Amino acid sequence: NLKNVQTHYFSVFPVSKEQIIIEKRNSMDASQHTKRIPINQRPKFGATTSSNEDEAVKVLFEKIHQEDSALTVIFCSPRYDTKKLGYALEKTFASESLIGCTSAGEISPIGYTDGSLAGFSLPADGFTASSGYIDNLAGFEISRGTRLVSELIADLNAKQPTISSNDTFAFLMIDGLSCSEEPVVSSLYSALGNIPLFGGSAGDNLDFNRTLTYYDGTFRTNSAVLTLVRTKHPFMVFKTQHFVSSEKKMVVTEADPNTRTVSEINGEPAGMEYARLVGLAEEELTPMIFANFPVLVKIGGTMHVRSIQKVNNNGSLTFFCAIDKGAILTVAEGVDIIENLEELIDNIQDEIGVPQLIIGCDCVLRSLELERNQLKYRVGKILSENNTIGFNTYGEQFQAMHVNQTFTGVAIGHNHFFSETKAGTT
Repeated sequence: NLKNVQTHYFSVFPVSKEQIIIEKRNSMDASQHTKRIPINQRPKFGATTSSNEDEAVKVLFEKIHQEDSALTVIFCSPRYDTKKLGYALEKTFASESLIGCTSAGEISPIGYTDGSLAGFSLPADGFTASSGYIDNLAGFEISRGTRLVSELIADLNAKQPTISSNDTFAFLMIDGLSCSEEPVVSSLYSALGNIPLFGGSAGDNLDFNRTLTYYDGTFRTNSAVLTLVRTKHPFMVFKTQHFVSSEKKMVVTEADPNTRTVSEINGEPAGMEYARLVGLAEEELTPMIFANFPVLVKIGGTMHVRSIQKVNNNGSLTFFCAIDKGAILTVAEGVDIIENLEELIDNIQDEIGVPQLIIGCDCVLRSLELERNQLKYRVGKILSENNTIGFNTYGEQFQAMHVNQTFTGVAIGHNHFFSETKAGTT
């Protein structure tokens, strides 16, 4: 029963349910599966908590470097000096296609970490990638997104002709304070056609000061990085959220979508009215409260989470997504986050087998909720056991939508094991 899980699955060859069941039955965990793939044919991922920029890059390089990589991606804590870190990355990963962003926490091989440098690489044997960036998001025009997608598809086709009609996915990293996710993701999605899109908004540990993407040896604000990945392996792009509607509804009566600020709800000051609806005093509103009491908005028949970033001095609320005047919002109620995640993992394994890698974009407010409820270790362990690498975001992108308080990403399976199974050797 995955009523709160939205998934897209694209396989480059037929895989029967019987093959997947046999694979799962013969496996202890995802890490054991991955070890059976030749080392030059599997993704590598790792992390380091070293606080020294040069040392951190050196350690990460040793963990994820591949002689022939198609793509290398890093997620870094804002605690690092990005000038020093950028120089060390460019010098150490000189010959590799390297992209990344700052985070509000990292997902590493040991679960959730904070203040770390995490990353992964995809081998050229099985993967082909093409990346590009968009600068000056404040002046973004639809044509720029269309042009970038066309350029990346042409580059990808020149490197590796298409394997099948569903062999490619798109991964976006974008400045999480740019307030530009909605127009950018809408433009990219329209141009991508049947290529599924997921991504995350860069963070800075809830400082809300500066969020950066990394491309071509430089950390940049007000920018986005888009990557297309073509692979011979089965994969599934997914989104899950663990909230359902309550009976408490509200109407936005005054808002500025450009700054994502809501000043009035139900004709009253937004902060005061929201606090009343969740049974608190306005002075009790904190990021931890917002993590536990987001709101939902219905779009196209589906409920999407809209999370609050902060309460302002004038009593208005700033959201992580654009909110329009007249929008009808519903206070959300949480369901079991661990059960929800386990259902997602089961769904992934049912569709593509045990993943050799999950690239995850996990909202920072989910992390705060887990921390408050003392569940962070348990959820981190589930992610670790399923080969997850990623970061805590200021928002997530899924297909044409910019969303909040979700776990969104791509799970990549093994065509190696399906081939074995079909040959009767598993």
